[in-house]
Amino acid sequence: MNKPLRTVAEYFVIFVGSVVYSLGVHCFISPNNIAPGGVTGIAIILAEFLPIGIGTLILALNIPLIVVGFILLNKQTMIKTLVSVALITVFTDLAELYIPVYKAGFGEAITAALFGGAFMGVGMGLTYRCDGTSGGTDILTKVIRRFFPDLKLGGIQAFLDIVVVALGLLVYRDVNVVLYAAVAIFVQSKIIDTIVYGSQESRFILIFSKNSEKIAEELIRTKRGVTFLNGEGAYRHEKVRVIATAVHRSAYSRVIRSIHEIDPNSFVIVTTAGEVMGEGFTKPLSNIPRT
Repeated sequence: MNKPLRTVAEYFVIFVGSVVYSLGVHCFISPNNIAPGGVTGIAIILAEFLPIGIGTLILALNIPLIVVGFILLNKQTMIKTLVSVALITVFTDLAELYIPVYKAGFGEAITAALFGGAFMGVGMGLTYRCDGTSGGTDILTKVIRRFFPDLKLGGIQAFLDIVVVALGLLVYRDVNVVLYAAVAIFVQSKIIDTIVYGSQESRFILIFSKNSEKIAEELIRTKRGVTFLNGEGAYRHEKVRVIATAVHRSAYSRVIRSIHEIDPNSFVIVTTAGEVMGEGFTKPLSNIPRT
């Protein structure tokens, strides 16, 4: 795909992501007093006291963060973030006029948290895939990380979310608000990870065997990539050729069965690889948001 078409496609995906995010906020999160962290959570809380639409509040809270982002962060990412925030503002406020909401009954807000978190996660994930963000604490987190690089992104984000959720508890005076917000945040984060990093979870396998040549030949025959690592046993100081390979989760059981058919006494170490990039797996995600 050439660059102009790719740019159009990316902005279309951001458009779709912003609509889905807005629907999650309007239909499920806001009407059930769930403040799922971030600027959106703050906007939902402020809407309890101000006669202003949640979308407009999201924009107002984002403006100073976007200005700082343009100064300190990647400009292309910030342009897409500005577009995303503007779209979220428009669609969230329009939804309040035309789209009905899901108002949970007593003890049923878990449904709103699940669906709201899912919608918001899909919206944010699509935006992230196109090198944008939904603004808010995403920008603040990156700015903090710029000055304190030793801090982990997840830790910063979790702290900011906890602060917003705590504010929700003070305003609504209901511990259920915290529990439902935690559910929404959890669902949202899992869906974002699936969209951004893919669902192609794989297995990384290390194989120690006296029949390493035969095992390697079988793996190559079935189109698996194989690397030999030279090792030495610490007890007997015997040289050993260790096989390293990565396989898709769907092919894992077949590979393990083949290994044990060739050498039942082989020693195999298996670990989960959240993502494997390269030939036969996923392409490198050059469009992950940069700081």
